[in-house]
Amino acid sequence: MKDWINEHKLYIIIAAILALGAIYYVLEESKSVVSNVENFVPPEVKDENEIQKTQNQTEEVAIIIVDVKGQVKMPGVYSSKQGERVIDVIQRAGGLTENADESKVNFAEHVQDAMVIYIPAMGEEGIPVAAGTTGTLPHTDGGSTNQAKINLNKADINELQNLPGIGPSKATAIIEYRETNGLFKSVEDLKNISGIGDKTFEKLKDLIVVQ
Repeated sequence: MKDWINEHKLYIIIAAILALGAIYYVLEESKSVVSNVENFVPPEVKDENEIQKTQNQTEEVAIIIVDVKGQVKMPGVYSSKQGERVIDVIQRAGGLTENADESKVNFAEHVQDAMVIYIPAMGEEGIPVAAGTTGTLPHTDGGSTNQAKINLNKADINELQNLPGIGPSKATAIIEYRETNGLFKSVEDLKNISGIGDKTFEKLKDLIVVQ
């Protein structure tokens, strides 16, 4: 027997190595299966109420009511949606008339709830309306108290330049002040802008508002 073992020693060693390799492979496969089972995380099951709430929020679209006046074919109160622009509502109102002065209207402005969109006629004079409205409103016999005012906290650079004594540089300074220091708390804060003194402020105070 000893002689046979010595004679076949090489084959025995090879067989033993193969057997050990097979055992090692089987053990590793078993560990992998167990690990995958342990690490498996079932998908999160959301509460039905939460799912319904999410769907409702996705489907819910804020309805905005806008009053369209002036030189449009069908003036009136129209419903709009969040994100729509002035041009969208004007088209819904039948479009502009031939007498409309397009140069005084910001068609790209986003609509807001309770907004007044006034389209002036060519040659019609008025004071630019405050944020929340667009276009111009005609002068009235009641004086400036009956006219809409520019909202310092929302007006863009073009609207600000419609104020007396406010050019591109001062309009830019107003916007920079608003972005740096936060919203205006009162119309008197306008005097904090370089170049706007008491005399200029006296001309502006009845034409501006802080909201």
